[in-house]
Amino acid sequence: MARFIFVTGGVVSSLGKGLAGAALASLLQARGYKVRMRKLDPYINVDPGTMNPYEHGECYVTDDGAETDLDLGHYERFTGVASKQTDNVTTGRIYQTVIRKERRGDYLGGTVQVIPHITNAIKDFATADIGDEDFVLVEIGGTVGDIESLPFMEAIRQLGNELRGDAIFIHLTLVPYIAAAGELKTKPTQHSVKELRSIGIQPDILLCRSEKPIPVNLRAKIGQFCNVRSEAVIQALDVKSIYQVPLSYHKEGLDNAVLDAFGITDAKEPDLSKWEDIIDRVTNPEGEVNIAVVGKYIELQDAYKSLTEALVHGGIANRVKVNIDWIESEVFEKDMDSLATRLGGVHAILVPGGFGERGAEGKIKSANYARVNNIPYFGICYGMQMAVIEGCRNLANLPNAGTSEFGNFDPNVVGIMTEWTKGNQTEKRSTADDLGGTMRLGAYPCDLAEGSQVREIYGEAQIQERHRHRFEVNIAYRDVLEKVGYRFSGLSPHGDLPEIVEIPDHPWFIGVQFHPELKSKPFDPHPLFKSFVKAALDKSRLV
Repeated sequence: MARFIFVTGGVVSSLGKGLAGAALASLLQARGYKVRMRKLDPYINVDPGTMNPYEHGECYVTDDGAETDLDLGHYERFTGVASKQTDNVTTGRIYQTVIRKERRGDYLGGTVQVIPHITNAIKDFATADIGDEDFVLVEIGGTVGDIESLPFMEAIRQLGNELRGDAIFIHLTLVPYIAAAGELKTKPTQHSVKELRSIGIQPDILLCRSEKPIPVNLRAKIGQFCNVRSEAVIQALDVKSIYQVPLSYHKEGLDNAVLDAFGITDAKEPDLSKWEDIIDRVTNPEGEVNIAVVGKYIELQDAYKSLTEALVHGGIANRVKVNIDWIESEVFEKDMDSLATRLGGVHAILVPGGFGERGAEGKIKSANYARVNNIPYFGICYGMQMAVIEGCRNLANLPNAGTSEFGNFDPNVVGIMTEWTKGNQTEKRSTADDLGGTMRLGAYPCDLAEGSQVREIYGEAQIQERHRHRFEVNIAYRDVLEKVGYRFSGLSPHGDLPEIVEIPDHPWFIGVQFHPELKSKPFDPHPLFKSFVKAALDKSRLV
């Protein structure tokens, strides 16, 4: 039977519960245990699919097509375990499930209440779809004391009783340093634990975030006031790279504290060699490259979290530091002269995914600048579509080419997908459909053309990559573009959906309809990002 570790947070939001849970899971993995991670999100949206990136950061997509919280990206990057639909749930989905049951009459006319119906649904989710995992780590979103998280807290409190001996609670909190007083303050942690205990949850381990080392006597004080053994009060100090967190937490004894809480005495020592290698590569690079990311949500870099990390992974693979220059694409629409100023000194240009017309022309200009000046270009999803439009306008004598996402162009070389194949079924969509969950989502196969650059990069003939889009390049313009130097080097198995375009005569110009950043890991960098950063490195040596 799997053991459960419930991770809660207190004092302030954004302390890094997801990162802490992912690092702990990687430590348990390093000891030979099989792990699984999931997230309970208190917001009422059914999923983050329709949420503005400024509101919630990136929407992470799983192989089976779930639109999930960005913390699942941390889970996958640190553990290599692919997340599923069953690993992320929201208040909205829980209530949706319960209300559907009530409408069907499943509750036999009884009054439907938060306890037991909502809490039972939460417990069912938290414990469902478990196989031979040794540990299941469950993160509860938000901060203790939030009104919307109360049903989730009550549900895990009940699980703590029902799984007695096989469940523990870790509470992530903050020990702030007050510069004026020159002191670390424990009171916020005390109040946070008091709030947690008031709803019936006694934490077994306290993970205390701090920018300064927490002295042993202060940790003992926290333990006394919070009814936690002093050895289980673990300091979580700030580190320069998130990939140092597993090593830092092991040094502080977090994984030992977890094993002690479960009474496990025969665990083997962890093999942390891969993390040591990663940190060596991050802290001792042998060069650096400058890569411009021309996007539209750059004010909140969490909107591109997986992308940022995938570029870091590409740097790890090539043992170079990747300097990212975040550029708002609208800048190039207002000031044409800024193109050469902002992009002239970079070694590569990446245009990421996005939705809507704002900033589109700036992305098209960026693709043009990269193509004309032989700068490595990586277009992802929307970035591929903008590169195709640029090629049609400036090479294929279609100056009015555009996408139906923005209106009616002559021609629309990018249009909404009306149907596609998923397994043995045909998925169909129209412009009248709801926005939520109606895109092409999840992993799909793609055939790579023999002799193509991407075939060489991947080293295989067919790949599986994750999608999240509603619009697609029109295959009818394949011949037009291939006559002017493009190559449709990746297609869906039926040959009707363009997945990859490249320019063979360019140093590195590749656009992909999928999101390769979602499958990149520090110990297994994605082939495209590894190759892209290598191309940037080659460019830097020519400058």
